[in-house]
Amino acid sequence: MAIMVFLFLVVLLAGIPVFIALAGSSLIYTHFIAGIPDFVILHRMAGGIDSFPLLAVPFFILAGNLMNSAGITNRIYDFAVATCGWMRGGLAHVNIFGSVIFAGMSGTAIADAAGIGTIEIKAMKDHGYTTEFAVGVTAASATLGPIIPPSLPFVIYGMMGNVSIGALFLGGFIPGLVMTAFMMLYAYYCARKYNMGPDQAFNWGVLGRTFVAALPALMTPALIVGGMTFGWFTPTEAAIAACTWALILGTLLYRSMSLKQFYKVTMDTVETTAGVLLIVAAASLFGWVLTTTQVTERAAEALLQLTNNRYAILFLINILLLVVGCFLEPIASISILVPILMPIILKVGIDPVHFGVMMTLNLMIGLLHPPLGMVLFVLSRIAKLSIERTTMAIVPWLIPLLMSLVAITLLPELTLWLPRTMGMLK
Repeated sequence: MAIMVFLFLVVLLAGIPVFIALAGSSLIYTHFIAGIPDFVILHRMAGGIDSFPLLAVPFFILAGNLMNSAGITNRIYDFAVATCGWMRGGLAHVNIFGSVIFAGMSGTAIADAAGIGTIEIKAMKDHGYTTEFAVGVTAASATLGPIIPPSLPFVIYGMMGNVSIGALFLGGFIPGLVMTAFMMLYAYYCARKYNMGPDQAFNWGVLGRTFVAALPALMTPALIVGGMTFGWFTPTEAAIAACTWALILGTLLYRSMSLKQFYKVTMDTVETTAGVLLIVAAASLFGWVLTTTQVTERAAEALLQLTNNRYAILFLINILLLVVGCFLEPIASISILVPILMPIILKVGIDPVHFGVMMTLNLMIGLLHPPLGMVLFVLSRIAKLSIERTTMAIVPWLIPLLMSLVAITLLPELTLWLPRTMGMLK
């Protein structure tokens, strides 16, 4: 096992794709050391992706891509400007509020950054904001994508940890609002410090017109979460409903999506889905090896011998996740770490739904800084800034994110109250 883990780390640090690092190191152990038959190995990998909840993955990815291509982001942005543009540092608040709305459709931080973030950065630069400030607030607000439902990481976590995806979706609502509040307070602080004014006078007529234009798009989160809450459909069916609604908006209502665009969106979805499922399949084999060799049990015992204090364990796990998030993308991190950490949190009485939201936020923060922060690279390309300048622009915005993480970690009811109220948790 030491050889397997060592090989995984060496191959990963060499820049080899994550799924090759996971599968390769696992295969070396299972085939050459443990002598496990090849058909068993293939069965474990296939079994890792033979899951009905995982069908939600391609559909949520497709829904986010359709929203980006159907002209929906422009209408969301216009409504956000009419709602928040009158505040000091108006477009910074618009950036955050727009991400709150778009988070209810995309499910991923990268889709948020690449979709509505492109519009927001350009608008902020045109209104005289520095590129660094625009990039910083866009990066921070993009982390809302996987916290406010729907959420692709929640689907993977729920499948790996056998946790209710519906409860995770509901659990992300209030933490998402807490993050929004901390980010808007920080934006207000920056506006006062740097003497930023409003960017648009408040006008009820403009607010009403932009709200009507954005209303069909705003109905998407209600369709997804409301449908699951009232038992109309499962998370997978909710993802299909989101895709159907996005197609209706893009082709019939807004008439902004051509057949050529739809083909490109479909191919992008296939590519992204293939990458995600390859990682899940390889991580399933890796996790199975860790479990069968009792590494997960020994890791749990070692940590519990060190301390059995719930908050001390949460602190140590937070540190671990923040470090891991620097080097692994969220899907891979969740697939690898959930089998290891789940026995620990259950033994000390931490609710898996609370832990899932906390884990996801940790890994979203990891997307914002080197060496493998995907949001960092996306925004660097959009804003035409070097990686170094983009990193320095994002660093101050880690303050509200880390404050949110502390609040969500120490106050589990922020996550658990809504699922319990709606009857999804005891």
